[in-house]
Amino acid sequence: MGSLEYAQARLSARYGQRPDEIAWRRIEHLRELPALLDAARMSALGFWLAGIDPASTPHTIERVLREHWRKLVAEVAAWMPDEWQRAVRWCALAADLPVAQHLARGGASLPWMPDDAVYRELCEREAAGFGAAPTAGPFAPLAAAWPDPVRIGGAWLAEWRRRLPVGEDDEATLLDELARVLRSHLAAFHDPAVRDGWPLRRALEARLTLLFRRAMLDPAAAFVFLALAALDLERLRGELVRRAAFPGLALLA
Repeated sequence: MGSLEYAQARLSARYGQRPDEIAWRRIEHLRELPALLDAARMSALGFWLAGIDPASTPHTIERVLREHWRKLVAEVAAWMPDEWQRAVRWCALAADLPVAQHLARGGASLPWMPDDAVYRELCEREAAGFGAAPTAGPFAPLAAAWPDPVRIGGAWLAEWRRRLPVGEDDEATLLDELARVLRSHLAAFHDPAVRDGWPLRRALEARLTLLFRRAMLDPAAAFVFLALAALDLERLRGELVRRAAFPGLALLA
């Protein structure tokens, strides 16, 4: 059984291992995937790279990164007190919401989807007709939103709140502040006038960093840490997939 004290120690250690801007700069200017992998494995980014090699396709890279994300969420959940573990584990599914929305809209099962164990059952449901809602498995709590895919994100959030320990879903908590920060970021990101998302991501990282420092021995620290880890993963994914999909492509200055 975990505890807040143990979780805080582990989260603080893992937070301190996050790549800094120097580590990012070392890999961003490398043109080819093999060189990038060699450099990234020597940094804190090596955590994400097991199972990825110079011959990996973009779909393989994305599948492996999703698997590492799920393992990280499970690890963080195990550090936490029992009553918090269900809410933390639910964060693993956040990376899968775009696929859920695609299938709920009647989108075809794409060739790479069955290679992911989490998506395999959803893809097999095509036999029942496009958009068939899941009745079991990790996506089952989202079934009520399946007829209206726009609601899937809200359904995920509602299920997360349902999994919080009784009395913790309070507007005065750091959890609610985290939710406001993420909602604000998503609203800004969807603004049609935005042409470059990186300033928004940097602003989000700065706000999350402040929240993490405030969350000493607060259960919110686990969720803030995962949000920061998701930002790192998104950035690494972009670097890896761009080189795998377009070898030799000139990089932006």
